[in-house]
Amino acid sequence: MQSQIRIATSVLSADFARLGEDLAEISSADYVHYDVMDGHFVPNISFGLDILKATKRSTELPVDVHLMISNPDQMVPAFLDADADNVTFHIEATDHANRLIQLIHAEGRMASVAVNPATPVCLLEDVIEDVDMVLVMTVNPGFGGQKFIPASAAKLRRLRRLCAEHGVSPLVEVDGGINAQTAPIVAKAGANVLVAGSAVFGQADCSAAIAKIRAAAESGLAKKA
Repeated sequence: MQSQIRIATSVLSADFARLGEDLAEISSADYVHYDVMDGHFVPNISFGLDILKATKRSTELPVDVHLMISNPDQMVPAFLDADADNVTFHIEATDHANRLIQLIHAEGRMASVAVNPATPVCLLEDVIEDVDMVLVMTVNPGFGGQKFIPASAAKLRRLRRLCAEHGVSPLVEVDGGINAQTAPIVAKAGANVLVAGSAVFGQADCSAAIAKIRAAAESGLAKKA
């Protein structure tokens, strides 16, 4: 039986001197998670369009592009042109969320919206029926390897209540501090797409690490049931 849990492996933790090899080692994941940071919306700079194109050439997995940038309205078209399969922008970074969602959908891609730890899920009220996925940041964005914020579980439950009120069930993604210990917590609270970076690429066997996180999350689902 296919797992209800999807794993998105963050290339932020990959070795870019051997990107192709690292991507081959995560073929058992469901998505490649691609973090774009601009040094303005978040206090770090990562990578952009050229590395995305190289990533797309090096994997058959869909690429989940997470834009942690101040100007998503200007940059989303470029990432669509670079063949992003899913584009996630932050609700805090735009006044035109509906327009961005429509733009992404017009290109036949998944449209997702992200919220920072201090952003209440009620701000998603007017877009929750239109998005394919909601990304709940479980650390403050900008750096990999941070510790999971425990209050994130209650936030995930609030998000699921909001979805239920609107009669929708978008994918719910979590990003930050996800490993075999935190996976059951977020899965029980309602997450079904788990972003893992250092918990995968920092291990000797990436495939085994992915399987361990997936199994841990499934145990959380079982407790929820």
